[in-house]
Amino acid sequence: MRQLRNNVIRAGLGALYFSGAHHLLRPLLSGVGAIFMLHHVRPAREDAFQPNRHLEVTPEFLRATLNHLRTRNIDIVSMDELHERLAQGRFDRRFAAFTLDDGYRDNLDYALPVLREFDAPLAVYVASDFAEGTGRLWWTALEAVIARAEQIEVQIGHSALRLDATTPAAKQATFDRLHAWLRAVPGEHDLAREIAALCSRHGVDMEALCRGLCMSWDEMKRFAADPLVTIGAHTISHCNLAKQGEEIAAQEMAVSRTRIEQALQRPVLHFAYPYGDRDAAGEREFTLAASAGFKTAVTTRPGMLFAENAGHMTALPRVSLNGNYQDTRILPVLTSGAATAMWNGFRRIAAA
Repeated sequence: MRQLRNNVIRAGLGALYFSGAHHLLRPLLSGVGAIFMLHHVRPAREDAFQPNRHLEVTPEFLRATLNHLRTRNIDIVSMDELHERLAQGRFDRRFAAFTLDDGYRDNLDYALPVLREFDAPLAVYVASDFAEGTGRLWWTALEAVIARAEQIEVQIGHSALRLDATTPAAKQATFDRLHAWLRAVPGEHDLAREIAALCSRHGVDMEALCRGLCMSWDEMKRFAADPLVTIGAHTISHCNLAKQGEEIAAQEMAVSRTRIEQALQRPVLHFAYPYGDRDAAGEREFTLAASAGFKTAVTTRPGMLFAENAGHMTALPRVSLNGNYQDTRILPVLTSGAATAMWNGFRRIAAA
């Protein structure tokens, strides 16, 4: 199902490009700017099974994206300046911001050097447990479990299942099924229990994965010292806030901010919702982020920025730089706003 969805999206992006429709739609749909969303930036891997490929782009594709924006005279700005331009209605020039979620070490090793080439600011949203080395990157752990197994035994509801993992295609199908199940379990404790059981059964150390992939506080301090870098908050545990009671959700926001500020000795004024889709961030979460004092908060809802977004600073959309679509031909389509407009049914704002 996921592969079918990817193929449909790829076909849609291709149709917009080859038809030239994005050129005609640009004046109507490109808005005043965009916030680009990334996670990993690192060299391409050769593994046949890469279910989280969508979360990583190569340094070369990031460089091509930055070059595309520069050639179109689009300003690349920090989240502070983006907030200021929206609040003040300064739309004489289009602008873009680059945001990276979770706090991966490759942001320091690969993303920052490329962004420095263009003197381009970036914001990295840190889940504080990840920087502590105790975080639960369950989607990565699930990939590691399935990569080393030929069969996965799991209890889902009242059903005991044996899922095939003998080929890359079978592994992908098993990953899709288990990923959907884990996203849908009632609470974070349920998710933690189930992924811990899978990891224990298949010899995967989740904390070692976290320490291997994420910046430590010492690395984060070095990273944050660069004038191009803004550090934002991404909760304590990378939980689905919409599944938490209001008190816990507010605590996840506020405590993560406090931990980062204490570790880095600088204010944290920007926030990203984990998962960030409609099932993870809605009106309650937008209000909580504003109450916590964040200047901006970003979702994963696709969309360009319009003047009206100034009234919804804690519900900002983003444009995903998706590792499944690293084709420089789609960059004019993405910056035209045509793709996100079609996804949103041509609504300019989706903040409810």
